[in-house]
Amino acid sequence: MGAAFLMATSAVGPGFLTQTSVFTAQFGASFGFVILASVLLDIGAQLNIWRLIVVSKRRAQDIAHAVWPGLGHVLSFLVVSGGLAFNIGNVAGAGLGFEVLFGVDAVWGAVISGLIAVMIFLSKEAGKVMDRFAVLLGFVMIGLTIWVAVDSHPPLGEAVVRSLVPDVPVGKWNAFFMAIVTVVGGSVGGYITFAGGHRLLDAGLKGMEALPETNRSSVSGIIITSVMRLVLFLATLGVVSAGGTLSESNPAASVFQLAAGKTGYQLFGLVMWAAAITSVVGAAYTSVSFIRTWHEKIDRHHRWWTVCFILLSTAVFVVVGKPVKTLILVGTLNGFILPLSLAIILLAARRKEIVGEYRHPLWLTVFGVLVAVIMTAMGVVVSVEELPKLWA
Repeated sequence: MGAAFLMATSAVGPGFLTQTSVFTAQFGASFGFVILASVLLDIGAQLNIWRLIVVSKRRAQDIAHAVWPGLGHVLSFLVVSGGLAFNIGNVAGAGLGFEVLFGVDAVWGAVISGLIAVMIFLSKEAGKVMDRFAVLLGFVMIGLTIWVAVDSHPPLGEAVVRSLVPDVPVGKWNAFFMAIVTVVGGSVGGYITFAGGHRLLDAGLKGMEALPETNRSSVSGIIITSVMRLVLFLATLGVVSAGGTLSESNPAASVFQLAAGKTGYQLFGLVMWAAAITSVVGAAYTSVSFIRTWHEKIDRHHRWWTVCFILLSTAVFVVVGKPVKTLILVGTLNGFILPLSLAIILLAARRKEIVGEYRHPLWLTVFGVLVAVIMTAMGVVVSVEELPKLWA
């Protein structure tokens, strides 16, 4: 459960809140179809990746090295650079949450939140503390967002219908594909899906005998993430269906405020801080796990490298900041990393020197290939048609 919640809370960050609010306002009840499609794609991707990590008893970058020398460095660079970019946004979100809750300037809120994350990794039992922290704040986020969703009175009937039969204008399908790529990228793209898989290894779950726990943990992580996205979707849908207009600078805050007034805005502060601080922890832990095998000194002192990663993210935010568009952009780019990750894993599944006597189920291979092909195809459309518009 610690691995499942680490993965889920790594996904549920400021970018997650922003993406879900923006796309719900854009597509209305039809965004439910995006969530449903993403759940299927997420499960197909994550089951493949986590099972191979546990069976091979290797981190993802080591699997990539075994598939093709040097490929592990390419994957590590993509994951770590994406994790750093996302973590700057996570730190910014933590600062914003602190500002809403206590009236402290966002910069100071970010610094304080960064120090809290550092304390987790400096504790003697950092793994256990990280697990409990993720589980506790994961429940807090979901519970508070359900409260706001109920207050917003969403049109549930329409949400159910459009989740199965979306109503998308002809000229909006490219943007709809971008929503799917972004949501999948924000759920299992980049560093996120590896967070739980690498945590299982560190917790001692390895080999074919650990597959039942791996399957449960993998699917549980997707369910937790999807529940949070679903309740935030319903909360936003209730607000926009009633005629509410979301703020461009902070769309998620608008949802909470319009649904539940001043109390809702305070709840948003707590949800934003919880989402951001757990994502800071998850991004730092996973990103550093990708460079631990580069040198024995990095592995031996990985906690200090994780601390430095957090401090660097905090320092960049203090100097530069992080706009809403970039949070969406990074989520989309994370979706482009997923097909590469899946291709590496599926190739590794056929290599006996990597997986030993393990035989990867055919249905999972087919599932993984479909996810990689679909994400690649939609990614091409998005990169040509939609990303230039977003960045303009």
